[in-house]
Amino acid sequence: MSSKTRKPAYRCTECGWMTAKWVGRCGECQAWGTVVESGAETSTPRTQVSTISTAQRARKISDIDATLARHQPTGLPEMDRVLGGGLIAGGVVLLAGEPGIGKSTLVLTLGHQLTQMTRPDGHPARVLYITGEESTAQVRMRADRITAVSETLYLTAETDLGHALGQVETVDPDVVILDSVQTLESADVDGTAGGVNQIREVASAMINMAKTRNIATILIGHVTKEGSIAGPRVLEHLVDVVCTFEGDRHSRLRMIRAVKNRYGSTDEVGCFELDDHGITSVTDPSGLFTNSWHSTIAGTTMSVSLEGHRPLLTEIQALLAQTETSSGRRTVSGMETSRINMLLAVLERRMGITAAKRDVYVSTVGGIRISEPASDLAVAASLTGSATDRAVDPGLVTFGEVGLTGELRPVPGIQRRINEATRLGFNRAVIPASRNTVFQPEPGFLVYQASTLPEALGMIFATRAEFEQAMPTCQQVTPQQLSDNGMSTSPTG
Repeated sequence: MSSKTRKPAYRCTECGWMTAKWVGRCGECQAWGTVVESGAETSTPRTQVSTISTAQRARKISDIDATLARHQPTGLPEMDRVLGGGLIAGGVVLLAGEPGIGKSTLVLTLGHQLTQMTRPDGHPARVLYITGEESTAQVRMRADRITAVSETLYLTAETDLGHALGQVETVDPDVVILDSVQTLESADVDGTAGGVNQIREVASAMINMAKTRNIATILIGHVTKEGSIAGPRVLEHLVDVVCTFEGDRHSRLRMIRAVKNRYGSTDEVGCFELDDHGITSVTDPSGLFTNSWHSTIAGTTMSVSLEGHRPLLTEIQALLAQTETSSGRRTVSGMETSRINMLLAVLERRMGITAAKRDVYVSTVGGIRISEPASDLAVAASLTGSATDRAVDPGLVTFGEVGLTGELRPVPGIQRRINEATRLGFNRAVIPASRNTVFQPEPGFLVYQASTLPEALGMIFATRAEFEQAMPTCQQVTPQQLSDNGMSTSPTG
């Protein structure tokens, strides 16, 4: 009698979750209609004998050399910022992003930079680039365009997992780049490349190779139309670092964020500039937006967001347009739609500004994605400016969280935000009032601390003379003063 029996099982094609009986909805990722039958072998119970070799014995944590897992700089400062200092030997990084966003260009540039490093034996570092999406000639063409040709950068076009691992044995690289994990397949597993089973097998094999051979490995991953990483959820659990590469395709700015990092913080963001000649680190991303910031158009406001320890100047635009339908459209880019809806409700309740029968458009300039609530006050100012046709003076920035009652709440990093605004030529700021926050602006930089949304908007739309006159106190603006009849339609400043 066979020691193995085959029982019917069901697997989710999205995340790989297994169940003994069919269900309409996946119990892991909550997707509907993704559970299909997949035969699973189950072994009869048997006694397993564990043998422990000397090399596998547990050791005292004080006896382990932590320097073996130190960060190795990549040559791209912005990548090092996100990774926590660089790559770690034996570490596995998953880099995901939309098609055409520049993932292949980034990792090819990264591979070239890594070959400029030196091995402990004094020889240049070796990088193996495995591509399953292009031919080696196509990759070489891109390398010529971005000047990323190196004698120790090895290319191979493989879609077979066994052959790819064989190339690792032959080249003996310090870093392996796989572009992408969805294109490799194993002959030992059923299914086509990109399927749940194949992705799980490929990822497990690459991670095992990285750990046993102490090779830093970068896996490129695709994203679904919903924006999540394609493949089983276990893929994100197995790797050490998960990064997302994002940006507006019509903009040069690209950003990389770590959503998981076993070796560093997940609060940092790296900025890059993509053009025809390749991709380069942007150490001063705020400068990309200040060169053309002289706008006196209603509906635009400058804010300073904080990405990790980095202050980033951001422009927030809003447009309210009349519509014939009973309920207007809400279109948001670069921010959370639910947050915008909340701010619209607060403006209507506390300021008398209604978005009924209006289409509302809110966007961040340059493809920047903002998730922190410190942008609330700038969004409210842009919405108010568009609704009342009043412009914010170009020399003013604002930031702060807005509560449902219209109160302003302090945000962290005020000193860094003010320093960034001062460096870029701004001379005024409206921020939430706080008794516990200590900051010191540069001479000539005026900071007004407001307690409520009406008070803050009154100062945001004030002229510089009115701003100086109101320091250190300000009369609260009323909803009537911000109505279409009560507010001037000409920009101030």
